[in-house]
Amino acid sequence: MTRLPLNLALGLLVAILFALSLMAGKAWVPFDAWWSSDPRWAIILDLRIPRAGLGLLLGAALGLSGAVLQGWLRNPLADPGVLGVSSSAALGAVAAIILGVGSQWGIFAAAMLAAAGGMALLASLTWRAESPAAFVLAGTVLASLAAALTAFLISIAPNPYIVAAVIDWLMGALTDRGPDDLFHAAPFILAGCALLLMTGRGLDALSLGEGAARSLGISLIRLQALIIAGAGMAVGAGVAVTGVVGFVGLVVPHLLRPLTGAKPSALLLPSALGGAALVLAADSLCRLAPGASEVRLGVAMALIGAPFFLALLLGERGRSWR
Repeated sequence: MTRLPLNLALGLLVAILFALSLMAGKAWVPFDAWWSSDPRWAIILDLRIPRAGLGLLLGAALGLSGAVLQGWLRNPLADPGVLGVSSSAALGAVAAIILGVGSQWGIFAAAMLAAAGGMALLASLTWRAESPAAFVLAGTVLASLAAALTAFLISIAPNPYIVAAVIDWLMGALTDRGPDDLFHAAPFILAGCALLLMTGRGLDALSLGEGAARSLGISLIRLQALIIAGAGMAVGAGVAVTGVVGFVGLVVPHLLRPLTGAKPSALLLPSALGGAALVLAADSLCRLAPGASEVRLGVAMALIGAPFFLALLLGERGRSWR
């Protein structure tokens, strides 16, 4: 499928799912109640529009980051989690919750400061290293360190109620997110996505090999810096307001790659749109699940993504045996 029809189709799908996200929930709000005196319109205006907007931005950031990282590392199993920035942002948020910073702004600020620290550490570990292997190793070190520190903070939490709040946040969700969350996260996510979209030409050149990319005038260090900064801001801001939501960046590029071809730049915008569509659809299903409370978005994405990841892993292993 050529790029324009695919992007138009995905854009239409996102628009439909965005509208569904405004209607779906324990209290269903049909379209004829919109822009009217119906009291249910307040639910859409105050709760569901910010939540759907945040879901759209989060999905776009994760899908685009996954496509960029798979192109950069030339590994179909790469995922935004390989950066370790999401783990760093989660560490900052957990620290804020345990230290008693109850405000949304305080948790967001702590998460973004930790994400910035993670980006700085990742940049220092990979400075002047043009090999993707060094990038993966540095990201693994950062993710492991952040996970260990997060577990340590949970273990010294002063009471079980704080532990429950931390675990609930780490599951990842768009529940009870409002205009302030959208206002805090949107500038960082949009700026990060803009940087990631600038990597298309470099990723195309890199698909020919590192030597060929250099001969075409691509600075691999600059490309790596764009990826660290872009994914760090986009993914870090998303994690800072929603908690950890995984597998979007792994699943979406794989589903769309057969439609875009082997050129990495052709996959970037479709992955952003596809990620937005997936998160909006999953969040709507979370709200429609039976029971008094909602299924957490992070849990739902893990239930979708883990079997998908296993199938990919088995497929890669099968090809390596042949």
